Amino acid sequence: MIDDIATKDYTIERLSKKNLGDLDKLHHAVYRKQHPASYFTKKYNTAYTGIEYIGYIAYNRNQTPIAFYGVIPCFIRYKDQLYLAAQSADTMTHPQYRFKGLFVQLANATVDLAQEEGISLIFGFPNQNSLHGFLVKLKWQLTEMMDCYIIPVSIIPAERIARKSSVTRKLYHKYQQYILKEYLVDEKGVESSVIKDNYAGINRNAHYLNYRTYHDTQVIKIGNALLWIKIRNGLVIGDISCDMEDFEEMMEKLQKLALRLGLQRIQFHTSHQTRLSTLFAERYEAIPSFYILFKDLGSNIPLDKIKFTFADVDIF
Repeated sequence: MIDDIATKDYTIERLSKKNLGDLDKLHHAVYRKQHPASYFTKKYNTAYTGIEYIGYIAYNRNQTPIAFYGVIPCFIRYKDQLYLAAQSADTMTHPQYRFKGLFVQLANATVDLAQEEGISLIFGFPNQNSLHGFLVKLKWQLTEMMDCYIIPVSIIPAERIARKSSVTRKLYHKYQQYILKEYLVDEKGVESSVIKDNYAGINRNAHYLNYRTYHDTQVIKIGNALLWIKIRNGLVIGDISCDMEDFEEMMEKLQKLALRLGLQRIQFHTSHQTRLSTLFAERYEAIPSFYILFKDLGSNIPLDKIKFTFADVDIF
C-alpha cells in the first residue's frame, strides 16, 4: 500500500513527534484556521495506552503535507474486560489533491498499522462527506446514528456576540467563570454513563481523562448530578452522571444556568437505548446526529452493544 502511493509522486510517513507540526500546516490549508499550538501534540499523545502516533501523512515532491489520516488509541470496556481500540479521528486532504484516492490509501495503511500494533477495533463518527468512503470503499460497518437533543434557552446570543472581538471574548470568559465557580468541581471528566448501563464503552479512567485535555472542558455539579460540559455555541453536554429521579430538577437548574451565561441552547448527543437517551427522549425531540461506524479487527465484541455519548467524540 505504501509503495503504491510512492509511485504516484507522493510519499508517506508515519505520524511521529517529529512531523506533528505538519498537521497544523495541513489543517490550515484545508480549513483556513488554526488550533491552539499544542492541540495535535496533546491529541496524538496516547502513550498511556502503550502505543501512539497511529496514522500517516502524505507529502508531495516539495515535502508539503497534502493528506493525513489518523486514529486515536483508547480502551473499550466490555463485561469488565479491556480491549485496545482506536477512534478514527482527523481526515484531511489538501484542496489541490482531492479525488486522487489519498484518503482510501492512507486509511487502509493506517488500519494495517493499527492491526500490527494490536488494536482490535476501530470506531468513528464520519461526516456526510466521508461516509460513502468509509462504507463503500473501506467496508466499515454502520450500526446506528446517534440522537441529538437541542434545548432552546435564550433568544439573545450573548455568547456569540462576545466572541466577535478579543476584548469582549476575554470579558465574557471572566464572566462565564465567575458564574460557574459555584458549580465547578475538581474533576477532568466523568465516568462513561453507557458502561453504567451495562453497555460497552470507552474506559474513562484517570489516564484517559488526563489525556483528554486537548479541548477546554469542565465538570459541574448540579444537585447530586455531575455534568461534563464545554461552552461553545451554547452549553454542550458530553456526559452526565445522574440518578433518574434527579434528572428533571437537574435539567431545570441547568437551563437557568445557561440563561445566566447568555447561551442560546443546550446540546447533547447520545446513542440509542441508553438510560440518558430514554430520559432525554421523554422530554425533548431528537434529531439525527453522528453516524457510528466500526472496523472490527478481531475484537469479537457485539457491535450493537457498544454505545457512546458526545464526550466520546474527539471534537468534544
